[in-house]
Amino acid sequence: MNKIIKTIALVFFISLNAFTQDCEIPVNICKKNLRDFISDGQVYKASLGQEKVEFKSTFFGGFTYRVTASTGTSENVIFTVKDLKGNVLFSNRAHKKSPFWDFYITKSLTVIIETEFVLDKKTTGCAVMLIGFHK
Repeated sequence: MNKIIKTIALVFFISLNAFTQDCEIPVNICKKNLRDFISDGQVYKASLGQEKVEFKSTFFGGFTYRVTASTGTSENVIFTVKDLKGNVLFSNRAHKKSPFWDFYITKSLTVIIETEFVLDKKTTGCAVMLIGFHK
């Protein structure tokens, strides 16, 4: 029984380590895309086995924001920013799958950011999204 538990723990650790390593390249690409924007401190990650993932975020008035997403290769992440009523504020689908979007917020707004994967481009790994801001 103890051997089974150790084996399960080892498999879990190896899987987690592989996922973390697989996310390293997209994290670095997103950090590079932030340029002079200050990260909100979160690294939003999703496994490519999932078709859609949603993240909730609040943007505060008076700031310019940048949302950037990557899987490590170009043009395989679609992200859509919606208000809480489901109205689409932005989708990079309409902008040649641009890896980032800049926007200014006049008053605070909570949004849902939906991430989709172009599965015919890449079927394994992880997608990463970063949010940055500046005044």
